[in-house]
Amino acid sequence: MTAGQSLVIVGAGLAAGKAVQELRESGFDGHIVLYGAETHPPYERPPLSKGYLMGTDDLEAAVVHPLEWYRGHDVDIRLGTRVTSIDPGARTVTAWGQQQGYDKLLLATGAQPRRLPIADRSEAPVTYLRTVEDSDRIRSFLRPGRRLVIVGGGWIGLEVAAAARNAGAHVTVLEALDMPLGHVLGPEVAQIFTALHTAHGVDIRVNAVVSSIEGDDGRACVGLSDGSTVEADLILVGIGAVPEVALGQAAGLRTDNGIVVDAQLRTSHPDIFAAGDLANAYHPRLGRHLRVEHWDNAIEQGVVAAQNMLGKSVAYERLPYFYSDQYDLGMEYLGNIGPDGYDRVVLRGNPERGAFTAFWLREGRVLAGMHANDWDAMPAIKKIVGANRVTGDLSDESVSLAEIAANLD
Repeated sequence: MTAGQSLVIVGAGLAAGKAVQELRESGFDGHIVLYGAETHPPYERPPLSKGYLMGTDDLEAAVVHPLEWYRGHDVDIRLGTRVTSIDPGARTVTAWGQQQGYDKLLLATGAQPRRLPIADRSEAPVTYLRTVEDSDRIRSFLRPGRRLVIVGGGWIGLEVAAAARNAGAHVTVLEALDMPLGHVLGPEVAQIFTALHTAHGVDIRVNAVVSSIEGDDGRACVGLSDGSTVEADLILVGIGAVPEVALGQAAGLRTDNGIVVDAQLRTSHPDIFAAGDLANAYHPRLGRHLRVEHWDNAIEQGVVAAQNMLGKSVAYERLPYFYSDQYDLGMEYLGNIGPDGYDRVVLRGNPERGAFTAFWLREGRVLAGMHANDWDAMPAIKKIVGANRVTGDLSDESVSLAEIAANLD
């Protein structure tokens, strides 16, 4: 691409920040315009439910680059500015009534928390967690004796539960399924996290369907379908996220659980790319489309999208990876079980002591692996999952994971 060309990025999250960095590091010296609806420069979101929420990490540590970096790299960054339309034919975007032309466009608008209408209609103190301001509100609430009700037992809900208990608040988690994280980890491993939170005093209620929410004088009463009620000073709704596809839909881009892109992160229009939480990308290794809402995916897709905007043809083949910190348990997970599920789980180590590894298999092939408090295991897990074939006997703990991984060479 030449210096006279313009690249526009809509959405100023982690994927966008990494895309801008890659564009400049790859030698592109043309015009870059970065639009962000928030007033902050691109930042990482995991600290919002972890260190930043607990007050152990500063926001600066989560920022991809300070504002001065964008100015110093000649990036036209327009924060607090929401793009309202895209015209693929004219190659323009419109924000605040002003049009901006582009040669290539990257959509990185991410996702928004899935709303709970019964909560939004109530006069109860209700919050979601997506932005710095959301995290600030929750952090200001976390005090000894405060009562927090979390609707949804996913990763964000459980991480906030851990932070709240560490701050001395009372926590009730309302999970609509049989157990928190059951749909992600399966019952064999999910029950370990349930036991962890129960041991730390969290009141976990499963098969819990919210039937009413009433607010009075800054407090809330949550009614459940079984007739029971839970009192709260604050309700956090964490029931998933919805990709921000409105711009793409209005522009005629193909959508299906996100903006549909190919392995190079190109949308149905050749000059428009998508990356991060909203991209439903074709994964060459898995042989299907996959939308991933995790930190690592946003980083790496931002880089690959930037490379392909510059004319390369780089396929995004990285396996999904995520991590979580809850109390004194830190974990990392790699892989994807997929729609066909697994037929076996292998646990190694001692979950009761807080250090173990787990593998999910189907017909002998390892689909995914994770560790908890066994940081030295991750290189072997990456190799075992990445081999995409039948391994040795993972249940034989007399053979180390490193040895099993070495035998895959």
